[in-house]
Amino acid sequence: MSTTGSGKGVAEAAADQTGEATGAEECTAAAERESAGDRAASAQLSTAPTEERLNVPSLGPLGWLRWFWRQLTSMRVALILLFLLSLGAIPGSVIPQTPVDALKVERFREEHTTLAPLYDKLQLFDVYTSVWFSAIYILLFISLIGCIVPRTWQFVGQLRARPPRAPRRLDRMPVYTTWRTEAEPDKVLGAARSLLGRRRFRAHQDGNAVASEKGYLREVGNLLFHIALIVLLLAFASGQLFKSEGRKLIVQGDGFSNVLTQYDDFQSGSLFSPDMLDPFAFRLKKFHATYEESGPNKGTPRDYRADIAYTEGASGKEKHTSIKVNHPLQIGSSKVYLIANGYAPSVTVKDGKGNIAYRGPVPFLQQDNNQTSSGVVKVTDYVNAKGRKDQLGFQGFFVPDFEPNSGTMFSQSPSLKNPTMFLTAYHGNLGVDGGPAQNVYQLNTENMTKFKDKDGDPFAKKLTPGDTMTLPNGAGSLTFDGVKKWANFQVSHQVGNGWALGGALTAIAGLAGSLFIQRRRVWVRAYAADDGRTVVEMAGLGRSESARLPDELASLATAMQDAAPVAAADAAEPADAAEPADDAESPDAAEPSDAAESSDPADTADPADAPEGAGK
Repeated sequence: MSTTGSGKGVAEAAADQTGEATGAEECTAAAERESAGDRAASAQLSTAPTEERLNVPSLGPLGWLRWFWRQLTSMRVALILLFLLSLGAIPGSVIPQTPVDALKVERFREEHTTLAPLYDKLQLFDVYTSVWFSAIYILLFISLIGCIVPRTWQFVGQLRARPPRAPRRLDRMPVYTTWRTEAEPDKVLGAARSLLGRRRFRAHQDGNAVASEKGYLREVGNLLFHIALIVLLLAFASGQLFKSEGRKLIVQGDGFSNVLTQYDDFQSGSLFSPDMLDPFAFRLKKFHATYEESGPNKGTPRDYRADIAYTEGASGKEKHTSIKVNHPLQIGSSKVYLIANGYAPSVTVKDGKGNIAYRGPVPFLQQDNNQTSSGVVKVTDYVNAKGRKDQLGFQGFFVPDFEPNSGTMFSQSPSLKNPTMFLTAYHGNLGVDGGPAQNVYQLNTENMTKFKDKDGDPFAKKLTPGDTMTLPNGAGSLTFDGVKKWANFQVSHQVGNGWALGGALTAIAGLAGSLFIQRRRVWVRAYAADDGRTVVEMAGLGRSESARLPDELASLATAMQDAAPVAAADAAEPADAAEPADDAESPDAAEPSDAAESSDPADTADPADAPEGAGK
């Protein structure tokens, strides 16, 4: 019994424990459900971002291309490109450019050994043909085309379409006036169409209203401005691709033919061909230079003039003219500029056998504003006193106005008053028979030896016209015969200049039109009132704020009085002035137009209602 009862108690105890466990689980589940419900309720009330992922479709290659095209043809990107283009032109104006002055670039390289390699990597010595500058204006070119084409079609559609219909509530327009008249509505509307036509409005009658619009030249000016920018870019690109520019130093009495082999240095565009050179030749007859002789501007140039004789073509008649600074000679599509001048001492060099080894003028390049010049005399056909072939070189300075008591070797003025030459003599290998190219105005003394005087010092001498420098040991002599002038000319072949000028003038005209011409609309409505008279309403709307719109509408309303005079009963009361509507009378008066209430849905989507600056 006891055993059985004991077993029953154990079973009951186990059942009680199981029930308690089940109840605890149910309580726990209920608590979890309640906690989940609280979290769900909190999630509905919370503003924190959820962890659910948004199912955003991928753009894909075509979508990215469309996005990139929209960005490239936007006004923001076009303005950024224009700004970058202007910034890119700054180093081209500050840093010397190789196509303009190669010698100045070389001098910059020698003086700035740290910056020069960096500038080479950034292509700053040739900015306007660099990769980065070309990329900027090509992208700007594409951006402008992508903007102009759709806007042109849109504008053509506006020209072909009728002016927008009159809104139902003209009194909500920014400028509004109304009066009553005894004239018939049809007569009033006919007079309105005639008047608006005479004022160069595009007018169209629709029902009991006449809709008109004016100021399309504003968009024409905007399009012209953008097209002119494209023309400028094309002119600039063609000028860089087909251009040519060369320089030639000519001593008085010598001549020049426009062929590649005649130039001292020559640069051209990548698409240039020698056949593009204009056939002509000219000869420097005489060079004139005058300077200020006294006062604070002593030594300042007053006039440079090169008298030349030139011929066009292979057998053209010789013509005579003068070339001055900023007054070039134009032959065909080429222009000949005068860019520099200097002195060329004439010398006669005899070898060790007494034969003339060299005779003629030698150009010396100026080093300062007073024409202190440096130069070299190279004699390749020379035989020394022993009959052996050798080469001579003379290096020194030429001073047109030497003052012995000044204590310096520099010229006192650029005028040819006391010409003096200081020379040092060398002999050996000039290096002109082989090896790398040399500057004809510099002497490479690496393989040359200085002549020595009796004391063992370098042999040098000061010469005036008529003096002779006799070399030691019967090696020969150099005689200073006189001085001639030389002039440096630049021959430029630049295409696209006419297009660039036309584009610039068109851009100015288009910009002026887009700034000063206002696009505006005028509506006239006439309908019969209950008293038998005709109610005339006039309203105007401009694309932008303008103080002239009320005056223009007042002028139109006054002109309409001839065909629709104010009724006699209303003559004692002043007609409503053409002034902005009273915003305080209607809660909807802040709207620019009642296009949303118009019977024509197209009024609400008319492109002309877009805000100014919505496009480029």
